[in-house]
Amino acid sequence: MSLQGIGEAMEDEKEENMAAWLLGIETLKIQPFVLPLLGPHDVEVRIKALGICGSDVHHFKTMRCANFIVKKPMVIGHECAGVIEEVGSEVKSLKVGDRVALEPGISCRHCNLCKEGRYNLCPKMKFFGSPPTNGSLANKVVHPAYLCFKLPDNVSLEEGAMCEPLSVGVHACRRANVSPDTKVLIMGAGPIGLITLLAARAFGAPRIVIVDVDDCRLSIAKTLGADKTVKVSTSTEDIGKEMVQIQDAMGSGIDVSFDCVGLNKTMSTALSATRSGGKVCLIGLAQSEMTAPLTPAAARLVNFHCRRYTRGIARVFDFGFVMYFESNGH
Repeated sequence: MSLQGIGEAMEDEKEENMAAWLLGIETLKIQPFVLPLLGPHDVEVRIKALGICGSDVHHFKTMRCANFIVKKPMVIGHECAGVIEEVGSEVKSLKVGDRVALEPGISCRHCNLCKEGRYNLCPKMKFFGSPPTNGSLANKVVHPAYLCFKLPDNVSLEEGAMCEPLSVGVHACRRANVSPDTKVLIMGAGPIGLITLLAARAFGAPRIVIVDVDDCRLSIAKTLGADKTVKVSTSTEDIGKEMVQIQDAMGSGIDVSFDCVGLNKTMSTALSATRSGGKVCLIGLAQSEMTAPLTPAAARLVNFHCRRYTRGIARVFDFGFVMYFESNGH
C-alpha cells in the first residue's frame, strides 16, 4: 500500500482544499481538490467525519467495484458529515455552522423515475466516490443544499457519517415490512449486516439470528443484540446441516431473511431457510451473478426483494437516529 503525502505539513497547502486521490492500485495521494463554484442552491461543507465503505476498499485494491471502473484519478469516500461554511444565495433551510449529514447521490430530478420518487434508480445518478464522480474524503466539498440534512443535537458528526450506511438497513427493513411480528435471519455479520441488525431491532423484530464465518464478527453481533448467532463454513456442501442449525436457533419459522453478503451460498441458504410465504431481501452484492434455488422457493411463495441505494437519510433522522439514540439514552 502506498500513501503518498498523507500527514505531510506543507505551508503552501494550508489554504488549499486537499483530498485523498486514488491514483492507482493501493496508491492514494493527498493533493489539491479544486471545488466547483458555489451555486445559488448549494452549500460548502467542511468534512469532519467520514466512513470507509467496502466499495472504497474495492476501488483502492482493484480500481473497480462491480461495474464501476476507475479510469482516471478520483477522490474516494461517500459516508460523510460536516459543518456548513458557506451557503448559496437561494438556500433558506440551512445556515453557516449547521452540522449536516450528506446524501451522496445526486440524481437528474427530471426523468420518470425521479418524478416517481424512485430517484435511486435514476440512470444519470452521480454518486460520491463512484467513477467518474469524485467523493468526499476531502477538507471541503460543495453539495446541493437539499441533499444535506441537519443533525439533531444528540447525534455526533461521527454518527452522522454513519447515516448513509444506516439508511441501507432502514430501507431494507421497510422493503421487507419488518414489524414486532417479524422473526429475522441475517446472513453476514459485517458492517451492513450489523446495521441491518440494529435497524430490524428498532423496527421491533422480536427475534434475530445472524450468521457468519467469523467468530469475532459474531461476537460483535451478540453484543449489539442478536438473539442467536450461527457460525457457518464457506462450503456449499454444508448448506443442509447449517440450515437446520439456523432454523433451530430461530426456534420457529423465519419470516424475513436479509442476505448482506450476496454469494451463491448465502442466497441459497436464505431462500431455503425462510418459511413458506416469507421474504428474502438481497442487500450484499459480492458476486456479479449468482446461482440460487429460485424454483423451490417460488413453489413455496417465498417473496424476493432487492435493496439498492435509496434516499434514506431523511427517514433515518425521522425514525432511526432520533428514536433509536434517544430511546437508548445516547
